[in-house]
Amino acid sequence: MVERRFPRYKDLAPLMNFKTPDFNAKRRRLAGALTIQDLQKIAQRRTPKAAFDYTEGAAEAEISLRRARQAFEDIQFNPGILRDVSTVNTGWDVLGAPVALPFGIAPTGFTRMMQTEGELAGSAAAGAAGIPFSLSTMGTTSIEAVKAANPDGRNWFQLYMWNDRDRSMALVERAAAAGFDTLLVTVDVPVAGARLRDKRNGFSIPPQLTIGTVLNALPRPEWWINFLTTEPLAFASLSRMSGTVGELLDTMFDPTVTFEDLAWIKAQWPGKLVVKGVQSLADARTLADMGIDGITLSNHGGRQLDRAPIPFHLLPEVAREVGGDMEIHLDTGIMSGADIVASIALGARFTMVGRAYLYGLMAGGREGVDRTIAILGEQVARTMKLLGVASLEELNPSHVIQLERLVPRAIAPAQVAAASAAVSRPSVGRSAARSARKPPAATVAVEVADPAVAALAVSATQTPTSTPKRAPAKRKPAAPKVVAAPKA
Repeated sequence: MVERRFPRYKDLAPLMNFKTPDFNAKRRRLAGALTIQDLQKIAQRRTPKAAFDYTEGAAEAEISLRRARQAFEDIQFNPGILRDVSTVNTGWDVLGAPVALPFGIAPTGFTRMMQTEGELAGSAAAGAAGIPFSLSTMGTTSIEAVKAANPDGRNWFQLYMWNDRDRSMALVERAAAAGFDTLLVTVDVPVAGARLRDKRNGFSIPPQLTIGTVLNALPRPEWWINFLTTEPLAFASLSRMSGTVGELLDTMFDPTVTFEDLAWIKAQWPGKLVVKGVQSLADARTLADMGIDGITLSNHGGRQLDRAPIPFHLLPEVAREVGGDMEIHLDTGIMSGADIVASIALGARFTMVGRAYLYGLMAGGREGVDRTIAILGEQVARTMKLLGVASLEELNPSHVIQLERLVPRAIAPAQVAAASAAVSRPSVGRSAARSARKPPAATVAVEVADPAVAALAVSATQTPTSTPKRAPAKRKPAAPKVVAAPKA
């Protein structure tokens, strides 16, 4: 039987160490954010709908973004045991210079609309953390101001090719003069994607205030005060333009840009050049042959072509084929340090985060961006230790298995045979060539809920153009019947 007694103070005292209250609301809410998803929720509470939706939204039905994020969830890590991981090295060289972590801040447009500190907060935080910061052509802070905020860190400039080539190259010259070491040329925006959230919210430059906009902003006084009392919002490079984001893109960007134009840009730029928005192995091979320094596998965060290829799924094949010729970078869908580690293991040299950075910015300005970087950095280091690796160089494809949800599925052979028979029937008025034409094998996508089943389905992804006849199966001889002996 349990013996009971009155509690004694000396036993209770060690359990009564109360946490000192923190009266700084920003510091308190950021300290409570343990994941990027936590920062996402804080950002949504503190930011008006139009600005938050610009960050959160993607093109059309937003399928590309959902698939990209799901792809990172659908992996299996394979850890090693009994390795010395008392310390881990999360850095290495990227494009010829060191980085402290295998990720950087992606170029984002309209950034000061999310939070008034904008690119100044992002570039300063990146410099302090030892990672690159990328300034967008559509940024709301000038090239020179970003350099001043991050004077000793690595600054990259992201370029869209405009119809006005002289104006585009004037920005490139300014970036080079300011000491930006890498040029990111984005190639997946011949026209703007259909960003339906922006259309519904009337998101434009300069912002167009409506009764709904004002009412939505009223419960967010800090954002509203910052918006009204700081420098008017404008694209730093496009101060004389106005309209919705999509209208600006369609007006400015040149849909005739080709590989020849890219070669011309490469000849003008003195630093490293990375092509952002690559979505096929064929294009990656072409860029490798051109001597490009690196590519970013990206579908623009799902903001251009909906149902686009998933960059994380493209990564292993592209890295295997051209990873020895140039660096492979990756963005779209990254929401954790585990996502970053998986990308490095499958062949990426570097990754970029856009929405994760903006969630931190909206949640707490510069301190919020610091928190984003800290969360991702801690997750990278912890995931590496749990995998049993002490450096990025030790990560390899054996550490990750990609579990497929969407796999190609061939149409049933009976349907193919029926279609072939229908085409091959004699028909009045048809030429002989047309009558003999065979339909190509059709392929559709099917969602497989069970990853084990999906893995088996991968072997069926290659469908022959014609259905061969199956040889008749050999029938086994019937087993002899056993007849019971008559009773004596």
